[in-house]
Amino acid sequence: MAIQYTTEIRDAKMNQIEATIGVGGGITLNIFTGAAPSATTDANTGTLLVDIVLPNDWLTASSSGTVGKVGTWEETNAPGAGVAAHFRIHETNECHMQGTVGQGSGDLSLDNTTIAATQTVTITQFDLTDGNA
Repeated sequence: MAIQYTTEIRDAKMNQIEATIGVGGGITLNIFTGAAPSATTDANTGTLLVDIVLPNDWLTASSSGTVGKVGTWEETNAPGAGVAAHFRIHETNECHMQGTVGQGSGDLSLDNTTIAATQTVTITQFDLTDGNA
């Protein structure tokens, strides 16, 4: 049997994400082309397409083991051009999280994965759930 947790423990685990990474102007979401690095400790890979400074409070409080984005996550002048494939969330120069990007899919969902330089890019969905495994 797999270990199971109460909702309170799942919520505490998920709330720890923002508490650990931080809040404030130093948290950035970067979207790149190509495959993600093997580990968050590895250097960035691909072409940087989008660089968004996240809001001061960027994740909701956990409910039933799930957190989601707060507010509008948007870049109004994308610095790069290409097809979005992965994201990384950084605090200063440290990558704390990475995952896949899609349009209506992926760990992070965009309004359009084919990005042209200077276009507006909007994150449409970003939810994280503790699987209670």
